[in-house]
Amino acid sequence: MMGILFRYLAREIYAASALVLLAFLGLFAFFDFIAELEDVGKSGYQLLDAAVYVALTLPGRMYELFPIAVLIGTLYALATLARHSEITVMRASGMSNVMLMRTLGMIGSVLVVLTFLIGEYVAPPAESAAQQWKLTATQSTVSQQLRSGLWVKDGALVINVRTMLPDRTMRNARVYEFDADYALVSISEAKRGVHDGGNHWRLMDVSRTRFLGERTEVEQLPEISWRSELSPEVLSVLMVGPEHMPLAKLWTYIQHLRDNQQSADRFEIALWKKLIYPFAVLVMMALALPFGFIHDRMGGASARIFLGVMLGVGFHLLNGLFSNLGMINAWPPILAALTPSLIFLAAAAGMLHYVERR
Repeated sequence: MMGILFRYLAREIYAASALVLLAFLGLFAFFDFIAELEDVGKSGYQLLDAAVYVALTLPGRMYELFPIAVLIGTLYALATLARHSEITVMRASGMSNVMLMRTLGMIGSVLVVLTFLIGEYVAPPAESAAQQWKLTATQSTVSQQLRSGLWVKDGALVINVRTMLPDRTMRNARVYEFDADYALVSISEAKRGVHDGGNHWRLMDVSRTRFLGERTEVEQLPEISWRSELSPEVLSVLMVGPEHMPLAKLWTYIQHLRDNQQSADRFEIALWKKLIYPFAVLVMMALALPFGFIHDRMGGASARIFLGVMLGVGFHLLNGLFSNLGMINAWPPILAALTPSLIFLAAAAGMLHYVERR
């Protein structure tokens, strides 16, 4: 009996959530494509390039929208079941609220795994490919977004890369070397930099200026080697925001920032959000559960779907708000990442308690 109910509920929730997710993706793809039309015709950027770029960003959109789609899909499925009195029949046949919650948890666990897999293995490479596609199509460079280029601290060195090309090679890089007392020792200017695939960057056509007390010395070198754990993949944080980076890259870059006594709050919050965000699916399903017991006293399925949209938007905004508040107020990263889910989980528990008492 329980197996039949599980399969029936799973089919209804999965189908409704997939339909809602597909509708959201179509809507966001349309708006993103309209936004891209502003760049069409500039630097060789064509309609096809814009369409490919928007298509490549869809996995990232899917990851962001998954909990909201599950909330609305579950609300719709439960509202439909309530309208046909099927939930009443289930409860009359012996399914308690705890059993229903456990069943929803088992259904949601599949969606949790799916959300994690999309956020870890599908969205990051797709987002990176989207940025590289647009940079290549517009013949742009990564560091054009920053007036002074990319600045990176690596131990006793500070590196300034004026131009980072989509193929991850450097152009016009400067390496500032400091001693233990933070006095400037040398400045090396390289016209080009290439990563060797290991732990070294090869900087070519180098002009090095050494500061030797009262005098300076300038030398021309065909090539110097810069040993660093900063691979092109790690430097790709310029192209992809931390929210779209896989856990391994986030952790590597966090360790680099810590080793160089730099603030890693933004990346630590992003790391914890990556770990916690998939479980927001279960929170959204718990939030939808009380509405399955209200029958049609709230105006039917349409009113509940509208409420689901508002709750989903509220969760999305609250997620971004607490990330920014966490960075501004130096909150523990796990607190900034976990608080929105805890707030909505508490709201779900309160609503369920209220419905059961009526």
